[in-house]
Amino acid sequence: MKIEGLDYRTNNPISVHIDKGYINLISECHASSEELYYIAPGLVDLQINGFNGIDFNTKGLTISEVKKVTQQLLKQGVTSYFPTVITNSDNAIESLLNIIAEACNTFPEVDDCISGIHLEGPFISLEDGPRGAHSKDFIKAPNWDLFSKWQKASGNRIKIITLSPEWPESTEFIKSCVHNNVVVSIGHTAATTKQINEAIEAGASMSTHLGNASHAMLPRHSNYVIEQLASDSLWSSLIADGFHLPDALLKVFLRAKSSKSILVSDATSYAGLLPGTYKAHIGGDVILDSNGRLFMKNSPKMLAGSAQSLLWCVNQLVNKEILSLHEAWNLASIKPTESIVGYSTNLLQNKYPADLVIFKKEGKTLNILKTIKSGRLVFSSL
Repeated sequence: MKIEGLDYRTNNPISVHIDKGYINLISECHASSEELYYIAPGLVDLQINGFNGIDFNTKGLTISEVKKVTQQLLKQGVTSYFPTVITNSDNAIESLLNIIAEACNTFPEVDDCISGIHLEGPFISLEDGPRGAHSKDFIKAPNWDLFSKWQKASGNRIKIITLSPEWPESTEFIKSCVHNNVVVSIGHTAATTKQINEAIEAGASMSTHLGNASHAMLPRHSNYVIEQLASDSLWSSLIADGFHLPDALLKVFLRAKSSKSILVSDATSYAGLLPGTYKAHIGGDVILDSNGRLFMKNSPKMLAGSAQSLLWCVNQLVNKEILSLHEAWNLASIKPTESIVGYSTNLLQNKYPADLVIFKKEGKTLNILKTIKSGRLVFSSL
């Protein structure tokens, strides 16, 4: 297979030659730039709770629904993702992990796209604000035996866990996770400076949607957001949907974290749906307004996750001129893989997997035209 387009980094015309699922040559293309669309690595979403009416956290989730989400995400340019299971009863978490694992075992194309599972909770803060929309009924201290049971149910697919280091059991739990190649991300926390530093020392390497799931008021100089922002050891995942973080704060975060910034969607099942009021399992009804903001009906100031895709987040950064196209795209593609395994696995470069998207910019909107996964054309709107 050969595809032609504009290198998203340079705007130069290129031909990408693909063989056996890998890029084996990138050469100069002599076609006119006006006839070509952008070529870029596929997007990688480390935190996604569902999409287009399907929720990874709802009782009754089926393997067919996991497949449908995978197909919908490919249309959005997402070639790899981490379905995110949040705070719930022990049995519910085990059941949901089982379903996702079964989907991977049943559908090779799903297994190819699911790079791991993100377990967000239940080892998080009990405090209002930091716990976000997670149910207080199921929050608990870190427990390695319980986690091991869930890991077995997932087929060893849990690759990221979000927790709060404010629990006394956190340090040893983090060490066990790191020893077993599970990335520990600090989030939904009310931890002290000492607790955050101890977590980093134990091996925590990421912050989950930094700046969100926090108290409405914090000490102005020393607080758990600043401590994480200041750490050179932590990657920061950010929700750049236009609702979770004000533009000025987002700029500060991006400048402070620089090369250790990642975009995540934190998309819920409401992404892709029409505005309205919906029943949610995370603590009551939620409202999706006409602007795309998703919030708790009983607490309008409290967001209930995102109703926007990772592609939308890239688009926001570009349109607001916060980052250039290639900078924003990298934060949603090559940087997420680097944060998990320590290096980028999906560069637009020879000998790398052919996980690619072809897209165009129409006005202020980025539109995916083709998605290629492991060298196969899996979506085309042309």
